[in-house]
Amino acid sequence: MFVIAAILRSLFIILSVSSLGASLSLNYYEKTCPDAELIVAKAVRNAIMKDKTVAAALLRMHFHDCFIRSGGPTWEVPKGRKDGIVSRASETTQLPAPTFSISQLQQSFSQRGLSMNDLVALSGGHTLGFSHCSSFQSRIRNFNATHDIDPSMHPSFAESLKKVCPVKKQEKNAGATMDPSATTFDNTYFKLILQGKGLFSSDQALVSIPKTKDLVSKFASSQGAFSEAFVNSMIKMSSITGGQEVRKDCRVVN
Repeated sequence: MFVIAAILRSLFIILSVSSLGASLSLNYYEKTCPDAELIVAKAVRNAIMKDKTVAAALLRMHFHDCFIRSGGPTWEVPKGRKDGIVSRASETTQLPAPTFSISQLQQSFSQRGLSMNDLVALSGGHTLGFSHCSSFQSRIRNFNATHDIDPSMHPSFAESLKKVCPVKKQEKNAGATMDPSATTFDNTYFKLILQGKGLFSSDQALVSIPKTKDLVSKFASSQGAFSEAFVNSMIKMSSITGGQEVRKDCRVVN
């Protein structure tokens, strides 16, 4: 029902190893820590049971880690990605922004060897999670000189967001879920985009050109097609390299 531990087992803890492999491997910890995957999977399941937002947070952490430095479907996760030795807040500017157009999204993904199919499939991760008003506020008020509301957004959806994010007396953590089934990994996200109910400009941009719109329609009509594409793209993204070491102690650089 939630994002599966399989996505996350390589993220939740970093284990000590006696030797460093040259590439990722499905049996990376077979000799050094044979129970690693069971231990991590159990820890993730327990965390998600206590807090349903954990799944989305870990999925986003995985995306950030791969993009900068280098339940749903399940799969074998290639393991052995190296850890970086620096962490800079300034590097988050390399991440695709909620305001990105389709051309900006395409450029950002292609620079990392990811295709348009990967772009649409991985965007489907927005089926989980929550966004603060600041990420979509510009779409629902004073959009431009001609339109108060982003014309690509369904009017009734915009009005509902205005109630959640009022101009005055807005709560500190006000915002909206990415889709109504925000704790379930499904294809609702794609169905909403086709209705003009994508939360971010970058979400709605996926239907602005025929190639990505066709993929959105495909995934909206088939949960199976989305799951298969998402798995393939997650594995592909996980293989983006750039780190330099495997931590012996996850709290400090070796």
